[in-house]
Amino acid sequence: MASSDGSAGAPPSATVEVPGTAAPVLVVGAPGLPEADFRNAVESSLFKQWLRNLQSEKGVLTYGRLNLTRVLIQGVDMFGKRVGFLKFKADIVDEETKTKVPGIVFARGPAVAVLIILESKGETYAVLTEQVRVPVGKFLLELPAGMLDDEKGDFVGTAVREVEEETGIKLNIEDMVDLTALLDPATGGRMLPSPGGCDEEIGLFLYRGCVDEETIRSLQGKETGLRDHGELIKLRVVPYNHLWRLTGDAKALSAIALYEMAKREGLLPQPMAPPSANL
Repeated sequence: MASSDGSAGAPPSATVEVPGTAAPVLVVGAPGLPEADFRNAVESSLFKQWLRNLQSEKGVLTYGRLNLTRVLIQGVDMFGKRVGFLKFKADIVDEETKTKVPGIVFARGPAVAVLIILESKGETYAVLTEQVRVPVGKFLLELPAGMLDDEKGDFVGTAVREVEEETGIKLNIEDMVDLTALLDPATGGRMLPSPGGCDEEIGLFLYRGCVDEETIRSLQGKETGLRDHGELIKLRVVPYNHLWRLTGDAKALSAIALYEMAKREGLLPQPMAPPSANL
C-alpha cells in the first residue's frame, strides 16, 4: 500500500495493490474522516479480509468480468485499539456493460452463536438471551452469541467464552459441535445473515447436556452479561419444540434448521458430559 496523503486539508488517500484489478486501487477517506481513522481502516483485519475475499475461489474479481476501481472509507468505530465496525463504499464495475455493481459494505467480521439444548426430566429446553438491540429498537430473544475479537479465527474458543459470559454455563470445547462445518465446503462453512450489505459470517455451534430441574429454574430470568460493556442480558429457557416460533433471530432459526437436518442425516456425534452451570 502506498502511503496515505491527507495534506492541505484534502481527504486522506492511499493506493492498494489488489491482484485481479487492472490497476492499483485508490482508497480515499470521506470528507471529515480523521487521518488516524483512515489509517486504522486500511490496515484493519476487516478491510484486509475483504480484499482477500475478492480474490478467493468464488471471489468477485476471480473471473475477470468485474473490476474494483475505488474504495471510499466512510466511517470507523474503534473497539479499544482495534477496528470494530467499518463502513465503506466500493466501486466495482462490470467490464462488459460498464455499469457499477452495488457496493456499500458494513464490515464487522466473523462471529459465533451457540444452540444450547438441555435435557431435564424427559423435557428438552433451549437457552436464549433477551437483550436490547438498538438498531431494531427492540428487546430480542437470541442465541448466546458474540464477535471474534482477534485475528486467530478461534471460532470454537470464542463460542465457549461467549456462552460463559452470557449464561454462566461452562462448556467444554470438546463437547461443541460445529453445525456450520457440516455445510458444503464451497460455502466456506459459515452462515451469512445479510450478505447484501454486511460481511458478517457466523459459526453456529451446538451444545447438548443433561441438567436437573433446579438448574433450569436457576437459569430462567437470570441476569448476566458484561455490565461494564453495556450488556444487559436476561436468560430465557424455553421448550425446544417451541423455539422456532418464539424468535425471529436468524442465528436461532438457522441453527435449528442445521441441527434438525444433521440429526435426520445421522451426522451428529453422541452427546458427551453434561454442562456444569456457574450459578
